[in-house]
This record gives sequence, C-alpha cells and structure tokens, in this order.
Amino acid sequence: MTQTRRRILIVGGVAGGASCAARARRLCEKCDIVIFDRGPHVSFANCGLPYFVGEVIKKEEKLLVANPALFNDRFNIEVHTETEVLSIDAEQKTILVRDLNTSQERTESYDALVLSPGARAIRPPLPGIDLPGIHVLRNIPDSHRIRAALSKAKSAVIVGGGFIGLEMAENLSRRGLQLSLIEKSPQVMPPLDSEMAVPVADRLRAEGVDLRLGIGVTAFAEADNGGVRVSLDNGDSIDTDIVILAIGVQPETRLAVSAGIELGDRAGIKVDASMRTSVAGIWAVGDAVEVNDVITGELQPIPLAGPANRQGRIAASSIIGGHQDLTFRGVQATAVCGVFGLIVASTGASEKSLKRCGQKDYEKIYLHPGSHVSYFPGATPIHLKLLFSTTDGRILGAQAIGENGIARRIDTLSMAIQMGATVYDLEESELCYAPQFGAAKDPVNFAGMIAANHLRGDLPLAHWEDVEHCEANIVDVRTAGEYAQRHLPGSVNIPLEELRERLTDISPDREVWLICEVGQRAYYATRLLMQNNYQVRVLSGGMKTWDFFSRTGGSLQ
Repeated sequence: MTQTRRRILIVGGVAGGASCAARARRLCEKCDIVIFDRGPHVSFANCGLPYFVGEVIKKEEKLLVANPALFNDRFNIEVHTETEVLSIDAEQKTILVRDLNTSQERTESYDALVLSPGARAIRPPLPGIDLPGIHVLRNIPDSHRIRAALSKAKSAVIVGGGFIGLEMAENLSRRGLQLSLIEKSPQVMPPLDSEMAVPVADRLRAEGVDLRLGIGVTAFAEADNGGVRVSLDNGDSIDTDIVILAIGVQPETRLAVSAGIELGDRAGIKVDASMRTSVAGIWAVGDAVEVNDVITGELQPIPLAGPANRQGRIAASSIIGGHQDLTFRGVQATAVCGVFGLIVASTGASEKSLKRCGQKDYEKIYLHPGSHVSYFPGATPIHLKLLFSTTDGRILGAQAIGENGIARRIDTLSMAIQMGATVYDLEESELCYAPQFGAAKDPVNFAGMIAANHLRGDLPLAHWEDVEHCEANIVDVRTAGEYAQRHLPGSVNIPLEELRERLTDISPDREVWLICEVGQRAYYATRLLMQNNYQVRVLSGGMKTWDFFSRTGGSLQ
C-alpha cells in the first residue's frame, strides 16, 4: 500500500518561511513542500536593504539568499513567486491563490499550512501620504524605487529614528544627501532607555543630520520645487526631494483573520510554543506572530530575522513530528545597529519595559570602560548599562554604545541571560584577552563585579533621577581641575587623595552621595567612608552618565 505524501504549503518566504521549508525537507523526503510569495524574490536579506540603497552592497544578487531554482534543485521544494494567496478555507484545508502575472486563480490543498506573511510598513493616514516622493523600505523593489529617486535628489527627510531610520540616515548621507530626521519620541532608538540614546543623537548631529526630536509629522504636500513639503506639529515645514517612512511595521494578518485565526492583544497572530495557531493544521512564524518576552512576559510582535529563522525551524519540526523537544523559548530582542561609526546594541529588558510591566525588584549600573586596555593604541569608550534582579542577581538586560567591541559584549550578555546567569557569573566569566581585544578584566567582568558588590552591600547605589530632590551631602572625589571644568550643582569637591585627611569636612549625620568621572574613584571612596561609619551611596557611572542623563530632562522617559 502506497503511503500518501503529506503536502506542506508555506505562505511567504524570506527568513521564517524559507527556513521552515528547508528544515521540513531535511526532516521529510516524502513530503511535498510548496512556497508561495507575492513578491519577485523568495529569500532575500532584507536587513541589507539600507546598504544596497547606500551602494555599500553594489549588486542586487548579493542580497539573494536563495532563488526558486536553488530551492528546486537542492531541496526539491516548489516555489511560486509573484503569486498571492487570497484566502484560506481551513475546513476544507485549501487556499486560493492568484498568479499576479496572468491573474489566473487556482485552489491548492494542504495537510499543513504555514503562514509567514511578514509585516507591512506603517503608512499613517496623513494628508498627502500617497505622494510619489514618499517611500518605505521593506523589499528589493522598494530599494530600487528609492535608488531611482536618489539619482535626482539632493535632500531627504527620514520619518522615524529607529533601526531602519538610523541605517537609512547613514546610507543617504553616504550618497551625499542633505538630511533631516524626524522622531515623534523625545529620543532616537525608542527601545533604548532615554539616557543611553543621547550619544546616538550627538553622533547624528555631528554628522550634519538635522535631528528633530519630540516632533510629529501632520501632513505631506507637493513642494514648490516639485518635491515634498513635510508639515510638522510645531508649525515648521521642510521641503525635500524624497521622504523615507521608517516609523515601524504592523503584522500582516489579513489571511489569518479571514481563516478565523486568533490574534493577540498587539494585533499579531497568536501561537503556542510549537508555532501552532488557534486553527488546526495551521502554523505561523516571523514578523506576523506575537511572541513572549522572556524577561517581562509581555507578548508582542518582534520583527527580527534571528527569531524568525528559529520559529521556522520549530514549526517544521512540529509539523513533521519526532522533535517534540523543540519549542520556541521566546525572545530577548537582542539587536545591534551601526550609525556613522557608532555601534548600538541591546539585549533583554530595558528599564522602561521593566517599569511598564510593574517589575520593581531590579537595580541598574552604568560603566564606561575602554574597548581594550588603554596602553594599546586605539582603545575607545564603551558606555554600558546593566539591569539585574535584586533578589537573586539574575541578569535582566543590557545596553551598550561605542565604536568597538560592542556586539561582542552584548552577545556575551545575551547568552548569559538565556542561560539564567547572574551577575556573580559575570564576575567569574573567562573571556578572551589580548591587549588589542580587551583587558584581563573585561567590561563584562567589570559589570558583574560592580553589580555583585552592590548586592553584597559593599557598594550602595543612588540614582541620578533622584539627585534633584535628595538631601544627601554630595561629594565629588575627582581632582580640583576636573571639578573646575564641570560639576554637579550643590556638590563639594574633596579629591580622593585627600579624603582620609579631610574626613572631618564631611558631616557624619547626613548620608553621603559620591561622584567621580566614571565611578571607580567613587567606589574607592565608598569603601573608605563605609569603614569609618558613614552612610554612603555612589552615583553609578559618575559624571559621564550624568552628562547623558541630564540631557533627557533629568528623568527616564
């Protein structure tokens, strides 16, 4: 008796759908696997699109991860590009598809259906939003339209200061355009905590970008010169040749809704740990699904390629069977972005997200070490924020900014979070060391030591946002010269080298908050004063952190 071949249909390629198809074939040679994609490419590197626009990547073919011929020849997977799936009949287990070249429609049956429709760029319903000079960047045809527009453009307005907005700013600047970047939030990179985004804004301005924060767009219109006039909610307007909308994406859920599939609270497709939807026989992966944040427990769409690839593999394993141990653990939203030579990376929770979900048993530290030892040429600062649990020292999140060594440190901390590691584990981490790459005490080690010292009671911390209303005696232990250049209003200067001889200058009846440039000398002073029975706290990260924090308005936004 001949066994009936299972038929697996996948709607959408790119990261989630393509990885699901390839994994399914590796697990099952006796399945028919078919991918449908309404675009001209089934698997392409959409993360490389800004760099294709900026001509860092010269040729389109470099963006193509796999084409239909490769899927057919290597994996015996059938691919139909420029084919749109119109509807799903979950009861009959069929889909209705249309060939976009011929307009012919047909019905395809399935045993298992995987939805990987991705997400669509947000185009807010503003006046003039459909003018020809306004672009989004989600696929290769989008990038060609932008490149064509750039051939005659001298200026551009980017709306949105997230990952795509910043990468487009760098690449359009590389093409010689005069740039304005509009962000409705009071900071760029909204996922970061506000004080950690300050160096990014500084770099954009230093590179000549007209950065406008806390300002929204109200309308678009044709400009007198034939370009686009962008009207802002503060009454200003900007005339520009082209506009790039980079204000985020929305899960593409039309098909799911038509099939009666349940959506989550954030309008993404609801799935279980095996990527099954609420309708039997249908799985979903990628930008369209809601996933669990492993730190905060929040469910939300996370449009990142890494999670989409993992979800595709897990969905395939669930469909084929025999790999019940493969489930999706959730996300940490680990991400990195480059902008004008500055690298920005984060993993796990931000302080904003911890506050949003009501978590209170956490602490934070700031440090500003070098990317490698100072005696070896080329060391550059790393600005690092670490969030950890005050109950058990578990690492909750980290953000880092600098020019070198950023991704390496955040990757290390990302894996530490995944393994449930604590700040005590960071103290003992054995990491690569040579003078040109790091230090015997790596920034990751330092972060663990500072946090562990706090949890052991050796380093009590004060928060910068509390400085304005504190009644403590604020002591700056830097040199007199450093203090003269800039200092915290209301602070007094007692250099660390003079502290032992000047203890009587400090009242034992008031709590003492200590400051230095980055935190190290303040820690030494803390240990000295605590052993002389003073009540002491350290402002973590010193004046370097204050430089960032004070420019957010003195609050966490």
